[in-house]
Amino acid sequence: MRLLGVGMCAAALAVGLLASPAYAESGPDRSDGRDGRDGRDGRDGPGLRGAGWALKDTGKDARFRGLAAVSRSTAWVAGSKGTVLRTVDGGRSWRDVSPPGAVAEGLELRDIEAFDARRAVALSIGEGEASRVLRTEDGGATWTESFRNPDPRAFYDCLTFFDSRHGLAVSDPVDGRFRILSTDDGGRNWSVLPSTGMPDALPGEAGFAASGQCLVSAGSRDVWLATGGSASARILHSADRGRTWRVAESGIPAGDPAKGVFALAFRDRTTGLAVGGDYRTGQASPQAAAVSADAGRTWSPAPTPPPAYRSGAAWLPHLRGAALAVGPTGTDVTTDGGRSWRALAPGSFDTVDCTADGGCWAAGEKGRVGRLERTGPDS
Repeated sequence: MRLLGVGMCAAALAVGLLASPAYAESGPDRSDGRDGRDGRDGRDGPGLRGAGWALKDTGKDARFRGLAAVSRSTAWVAGSKGTVLRTVDGGRSWRDVSPPGAVAEGLELRDIEAFDARRAVALSIGEGEASRVLRTEDGGATWTESFRNPDPRAFYDCLTFFDSRHGLAVSDPVDGRFRILSTDDGGRNWSVLPSTGMPDALPGEAGFAASGQCLVSAGSRDVWLATGGSASARILHSADRGRTWRVAESGIPAGDPAKGVFALAFRDRTTGLAVGGDYRTGQASPQAAAVSADAGRTWSPAPTPPPAYRSGAAWLPHLRGAALAVGPTGTDVTTDGGRSWRALAPGSFDTVDCTADGGCWAAGEKGRVGRLERTGPDS
């Protein structure tokens, strides 16, 4: 979007948060547990006790809105100034693998999807030729530009992959409909899909390039698109890799170019979360979360949403009802599938991503990257 082109048991929870020994990193992003929000009141279960973000020094000041978590040890981040970093040792060290051309032009890399430690696809945003797709097969040693947007009316926001071959990217509406870009060879080649199956966009409707999570997929064919900036914030769903779409109201407040759904997360093809709000500093964001249990056909407001705007969301691995939401004012956690949220840690992050081996990463402004870890006597 141009405005942003700017009740599981403690043992199960421990699978995700105790997969490695506690680290020494600490600081203002740790939950100290004194207010009961770390699980000591029994609502979250003792497994959340002491969980928090261990910051990983990247040595950079770029804003990382793009994040691809591969495992507890391997993650990629992408952001401003054409910056891409990669770690393969759990964040103890980072390699600058920025595409030289992206650095030279100061591209805004707002999304990155990685298949492993060597293969990744990154999206830069902006009007016309500023929207590009770059890919690497050698851990970022070299990059190939596989798509450069030729249409000055298009502005690409997010991308997602169903598997290592099939993926989509989305542009803000062109000729009154969102434009979908498709690849079936891992991002080597891209083509614009026909718009006949896409519902008409509302006046002013667009996607938010805030966290790389305005377009997300689950399984081999299902994909969801989050919108805002118009009279209502909507969520579109396709069950055929972007060829036809069904639209639903999210229930998250809109009615302003700065408001809407900023991020989606689906645990599987039926169970989803939506978070958002008003991204302007100091503005209230009531009812800024919603849940769906029917593949996005309908959405229900969270009875107890996060207290402020949130730009990123991810399901915690191995925990059926647990998820995280992040934003400029902190991180919140839910253990009941998104119906109620409680503060986990302060500190600003823009995006979050979790992996099957229990790794959860977050990234944001001023080079901030963290990994969810545990400290304390029961770690």
